[in-house]
Amino acid sequence: MKTYLDCLPCFMNQALRVGRIATTDEKKIKELLDSVGAMIKDFSLDNTPPEMGNIIYQKIREITGVNDPYKKIKEANINEALSLYPKLKEIVRKSENSLLTAVRIAIAGNIIDFGVNKKFNIANHFLEILEQDFAIMDFDKFVEQLEKANSVLYLGDNAGESVFDKILIEELGKPVTYVVRDIPVINDVTEKDAIDSGIDEVAEIISSGTSAPGTILSLCSDDFSEIFYNADMIISKGQGNYEGLSDVMRSVFFLLITKCPVIANDLNVKEDDIVLKAINFGSSPN
Repeated sequence: MKTYLDCLPCFMNQALRVGRIATTDEKKIKELLDSVGAMIKDFSLDNTPPEMGNIIYQKIREITGVNDPYKKIKEANINEALSLYPKLKEIVRKSENSLLTAVRIAIAGNIIDFGVNKKFNIANHFLEILEQDFAIMDFDKFVEQLEKANSVLYLGDNAGESVFDKILIEELGKPVTYVVRDIPVINDVTEKDAIDSGIDEVAEIISSGTSAPGTILSLCSDDFSEIFYNADMIISKGQGNYEGLSDVMRSVFFLLITKCPVIANDLNVKEDDIVLKAINFGSSPN
C-alpha cells in the first residue's frame, strides 16, 4: 500500500507520542520532531507507511537513547491478555465453529495498537468483536487453504495481541512458524514478547529480519523472504503488515481491524470494521 497525504500528520503525531514516552527532555523531543519533519519532506508517497515508520523509530532510538519505549506498556498488555486467555479459550470450546471464533478473537486482539492514536479497552472490546459482522469475510477461502496446507506462516503484529494469536494457532491444527520484529518498534511483538505470551509453546518463533513496523520484504532478511515465498499458507495480522504486503504477488490472508481512515478507504470499508481478506487466493506459493 502506498503512503497517502493523510499519513503525513500521523507520522508527526506518532513521533511526538513516542517521544514523550521515551523522554521528558523537551529539547530532545523538539529535535526529534524537527528531524522527522525534514525526513517527511523527502519521503516518497510511493513508499509504504511502515518504511517511514522504520526511519522514525531509528531516529527515536538515536536521539533519546531509548531502545524500547513501550517496554512496560507491552508487558502490561501481555499480562492483561493472559488474564483473559482462560475465559476466551472456554468461549472457543463452547462455540459452534471454534476456528471462526478463534479468528474473531485473534482479530479483536488487533485493537492493541499504539501506532494509531485511539483509546481501547481490551476486555470490553472482545464482547463487541464476537458479535460484530465482518466487513470482508473470506473465511471459506481461509478454511480451504488451511485444509491444503502442510504448515502455516503467521505474521505477528502487536505484543499484547500475540496472546490471542496463540488461541488461533491452537485451532489451526497445523505446524506454525510465528514471525516477530527483529528489534523493538512501537508496541510490535519481538521474540521476547512472543515467548512471554506463550507462543513458543505452540509455534516456532522467527524474526523477519527487519525493524520496520510492518513486513516490508525489501527490508527483510533473505532467509525470511525465502520462507515467505515458499510458505503453504500465510496469515498476516494487523495494519502494518497489510500496508507492507497488500500488493505482494502471492496468496496472503489479512486479519485486522481498520483503525484509521486511510486503511479503511484502501480496503473500501469503514473505520473499526473487522476484516478477513484473502489476496491472490489459489495462486501457488511461489
